[in-house]
Amino acid sequence: MKNNYILIDFENVQPKNLGLLRGHPFTLVVFVGASQKNVPFDFANALQDLGENASYRKITGNGSNALDFHIAFYLGQLAAKDDNGYFHIISRDKGFDPLISHLRERKIYALRHVDISEIPFVKISNASSLDQKVEAIVDSLRSRGTSRPRKVKTLKGTMNGLFMKTLDESDQDALVDELKKRGHVVVEDQSVSYGPAILGH
Repeated sequence: MKNNYILIDFENVQPKNLGLLRGHPFTLVVFVGASQKNVPFDFANALQDLGENASYRKITGNGSNALDFHIAFYLGQLAAKDDNGYFHIISRDKGFDPLISHLRERKIYALRHVDISEIPFVKISNASSLDQKVEAIVDSLRSRGTSRPRKVKTLKGTMNGLFMKTLDESDQDALVDELKKRGHVVVEDQSVSYGPAILGH
């Protein structure tokens, strides 16, 4: 299980659904701009409800990318300390994407999301329909880069781990069949290869 770190660009996104994180293991840091004077009560209250896993960092200095550089620095520090980390930047700012591509080339798990509901472990825990489950699995496999499962047995184990080991054998088989049907995976003699939605083509 990866250690999930969530870094919120509060100048860019003010999430209203922090409650989705309750019951999950994570570390959350909200980066607040130097000139941001107020944090809405509802957000502060929701953050407080998350307990010691959540904190603020008010940055120093102003500038068009000042907060982004703070997030990048802090993410680098965390990545150097925890090689089992999975880093989620919550921001609409596409300027983070080249950094995320670089991290992923270095085998560091990182993604940018516009909303907390897009974080894979949150999406998975809220997935009830077949479509939602498949979408959550595809997102997770896409984020793994070159470390995707190569065998059917490993793929089933990976999916079961995603869903907190709640899938029985028939659930796993049904999901593999659905992934095959939708062209997300190709199975040949127990070996797995991946379709364009997962490879990012």
